[in-house]
Amino acid sequence: MSTDKITMSTGEVSRRDFLIGSAALAALAASDNASAEEPPKSRLSTHVLDTYHGVPADGMKTEFLKLEGESYGLLKSAATNVEGRISEALLPVLGAGAIGRYQLVFHVADYFKARGVTLPDPHFSTKW
Repeated sequence: MSTDKITMSTGEVSRRDFLIGSAALAALAASDNASAEEPPKSRLSTHVLDTYHGVPADGMKTEFLKLEGESYGLLKSAATNVEGRISEALLPVLGAGAIGRYQLVFHVADYFKARGVTLPDPHFSTKW
């Protein structure tokens, strides 16, 4: 075996590439071990863009609801920030209790009225 090549069953690999690959695998294994100790951090968020004005929709009221029996119950109500996002997680960690049917309601007409936009009546069609 030469000092700059390593022979493997798949062929020759340079020592440099072998060491880089080994370091990458070690880092991946370390990150897998760290994440195995913690539950996954999945969360639900939203991002609203005002395409009429060409900006993020700052201050749009948003409601997050979950189906409970025959009707939807409010879980959280929040307004979007200057980036058009809800600052806190709507559903912080997805666990076993998170399985279900949800609605995300955006108060679009109120948002545009507050900005002086003249809207038709009815404001928006519910037909797809």
